[in-house]
Amino acid sequence: MRLFYIALGATAGVLIVRRLTRAAQQFTPEGVARNVSGAGKGLSGAVTGFVDEVRAGMAEREYELRSALGIDQGGTAS
Repeated sequence: MRLFYIALGATAGVLIVRRLTRAAQQFTPEGVARNVSGAGKGLSGAVTGFVDEVRAGMAEREYELRSALGIDQGGTAS
């Protein structure tokens, strides 16, 4: 019966150490870089999406202002 508990404790210890090591690797410079650049997801994907939305909003607002002021796309007054 003691052998069972020794094996159970050793297995639990190994699993805990592996999970802690994996979690600690996420906070190393390489892990942070991997999470930031993670194939279009994560922080870089969110920032890219935000920038795209801001640019679209800016273009729409510029069009509205040009229309309201009677300025064509060439930059000359009509």
